[in-house]
Parts: sequence; structure tokens; C-alpha cells
Amino acid sequence: MSCAARAGTLQGLLLAHAARPQDPLWQALAGVLADAFERHGSQRLPLPGLGPQATRELLEQGLPGAAAVLGLDWAAMAEREEPRFDEIEDLTLLLLEHADPQAGPRLHARGAAWALACASLGNDHLWQDLRLPSRRELSALIAHWFPALAARNTQDMKWKKFFYKQLCEREQLFICKAPSCAVCDDHPVCFGPE
Repeated sequence: MSCAARAGTLQGLLLAHAARPQDPLWQALAGVLADAFERHGSQRLPLPGLGPQATRELLEQGLPGAAAVLGLDWAAMAEREEPRFDEIEDLTLLLLEHADPQAGPRLHARGAAWALACASLGNDHLWQDLRLPSRRELSALIAHWFPALAARNTQDMKWKKFFYKQLCEREQLFICKAPSCAVCDDHPVCFGPE
């Protein structure tokens, strides 16, 4: 979606308040927050597991003024039920284990990790579930905040598949139907163009 098309959306409203609207971090957070508010309303915390104080600070630092425009009542916001919360938590921990402390404030790294983890539950490509313009912004986001993890994706595997493959390998669960990606019939699904 182009910037002009997003301008009339909730994501566009959030990005209009971004300190750096071209930064993939704030684009991704605006996308995930907009999706959460559209689906669950503004009475629920948008990122399951990221508490009200951290969410509020994140919005104040990167999207100043957005909370006021949305009329968010932090005291009344409740935690959102998420049946797949364990996946969000596992993905967030994986990402944060690879966070670069020199990339920027720890809160921003946490925001990036929670946004990526929440969007990973979506049905489309990760860059689409984050409502980013293309995979290029997603790759830049991951390379900036989680460079050690990004460097492990040597074959340019699609990011969701790559994250889940990392989780499986960490738990020594090998659920792929082939012994290696090179001989797998699903290779185009995991590595093909998006």
C-alpha cells in the first residue's frame, strides 16, 4: 500500500504522528497497532504481552500524539486474550536473544520484537502482515535490530518460515519433510519470490 493510500487509514493516522515515518520500525509498529485496534478496539492492549506502561512509552517515543488522537485510556485498557500467546512469547524471546544493544533503545528493540512476533501469526507474508510497503523494509528492520539473526538467513528464506525454523531447531524439532532445504519439494514455497 502506498503512503498516499495509507493516509486515510488508521495506520496513516499513526504514521502522521511518527517522529520518523520512513523508519521501518515505526512503519511496522503503526501497521501492527492499526491492525490490533481495528480488530480488537482501543480498549485492549494492542500487543499481547507488552504491558500498558511499555506500550504507552513506545507510542510516546515513536508516535507522539497518536494516543491522544485515538483517545486511548491507559488506565482502562485490558490485556487481550490471545490463544497463540505462547508463539508470540517464543518468537519475541528468539528475537530479543539476537537484539543488537547498539541499534537503539532497548524499548524500541522490544517493540520491534513484539510487532514481528504478533504479525508472524498473520496469514500473509510477514511484510504484508506488518503492513510494510515491501519485503525490503522488513529485511532492513530485522537487519538493524536483530543483525545476528538476520545474518543466519543466508539463503534468503522467507522471514516467517525462517523464524519458525529457528524455533524448531532450538528445540531440536525437525518437522521438515526433507533432510535439507536443497532437496525439498517445498523449496519454492520457502524461498520463492514474494
